[in-house]
Amino acid sequence: MIEKLNNKFHITTFGCQMNEHDSEIIAGMLKEKGFVRVDDVAQANIEILNTCSVRENADKRFFGTLGQLKNRHDNSNDFFVCVCGCMMQQQTVIDTLKAKYPWVDLVFGTHNIHNLPSLLDNVTREKTKMVEIWPDTETIVEGLPAERLFKHKALVNIMYGCNNFCTYCIVPYTRGREKSRTPENIVSEIKDLVADGVKEVMLLGQNVNSYKGESERGEVTSFAQLIRMINDIEGLERIRFMTSHPKDLSTELIEAFKDCHKLCKNIHLPVQSGSNVVLKRMNRHYTREQYLDLINKLREAVPEITISTDIIVGFPGETEEDFQDTLDLVNQVEYDSAFTFLYSIRTGTPAAKYEDQIPEETKHERFDRLVNAVNAISEKKNGEYLGRIEKVLVEGSSKNNPFALSGRTDGFKLVNFPGDPALIGKIIDVEITKTKTFSLEGKVVE
Repeated sequence: MIEKLNNKFHITTFGCQMNEHDSEIIAGMLKEKGFVRVDDVAQANIEILNTCSVRENADKRFFGTLGQLKNRHDNSNDFFVCVCGCMMQQQTVIDTLKAKYPWVDLVFGTHNIHNLPSLLDNVTREKTKMVEIWPDTETIVEGLPAERLFKHKALVNIMYGCNNFCTYCIVPYTRGREKSRTPENIVSEIKDLVADGVKEVMLLGQNVNSYKGESERGEVTSFAQLIRMINDIEGLERIRFMTSHPKDLSTELIEAFKDCHKLCKNIHLPVQSGSNVVLKRMNRHYTREQYLDLINKLREAVPEITISTDIIVGFPGETEEDFQDTLDLVNQVEYDSAFTFLYSIRTGTPAAKYEDQIPEETKHERFDRLVNAVNAISEKKNGEYLGRIEKVLVEGSSKNNPFALSGRTDGFKLVNFPGDPALIGKIIDVEITKTKTFSLEGKVVE
């Protein structure tokens, strides 16, 4: 039995929605053991840092946050610090923790989250330091409890790991090889979520397009087939997914956008670069021409679809001509939004060893030009919504105005509007009265 002490824990999460869902599971397991989650680490006796290894900035934030905990840890006998997540699957990070942060109580990885209660039991009872990182395993642990951030929407993992080995990405080394959950388990989980009040699910995977879930009868289910199965679940109103790799985006999935009325007309389709030379060095397995053809097919099938993307600036060897190819592609596609990143070296990836690294000042100058282009297009695209009436799933209070509500359209547009908090969790009609670069404003249609 875990020695409960003050019985309070706090989680700090870095990174993507996969990490967010892992934190939901961690919270669910601890609450099942009698612990209470608190919003302020000052009130907790257990702090858990769930790390991300994709971007250098996340690394810096993690170590900065970790360093701030040392003084309290050194002056307390009942304050425990635990670190987990993708960074912990890298030996260089483990070595750094042992050398510079030996006071950390527990280190565990992405493959043994389900073992946290027993690990924490040892740490709190025995007052010992533990590092337990499991290698990649074929086992998928089902049925773990989760404390959702929202009552009306949920994150659902459909697969784990990645087989793509993009030369800039550490994920295959930290999350392991692709493993798909069975379609029966996924459908069963979503039915339980709907019974608990969930109206929207976000299906998660490093590359959902390569989902191949083997059914109990031994039949293989494709991602598009899984979407159709979920679309038939009574009571569910919206289906979203991420992330979608262009090389595996099938005609079958494009057809599902047309046929499945619950599948939101929005897709996040990371392009990373508009240059064929850079795409090849990134090991992305598609050309700009193939990518643009996919965009055309999506828009032909679903003219109202909204499209977002990821773009990396300053990948090793990127020339000004390569960068211009990226700008040209952005102007052709006209994304509704884009996540733009400066390339950062990830130790352990092939690109980290490339000798033709781009100077920081060049990367920043190109980044600024890209952001200006992306933002101008986003402002223009959002401007088209003025006067429209959109169905919005009300998520809660607006981050910037506690007196207003906030929610998302089918196309994932963020809308802020005045309204009764009783509307939270409902899908309502909102008339768009003002448009901005990154969001919309509106009023409830009575």
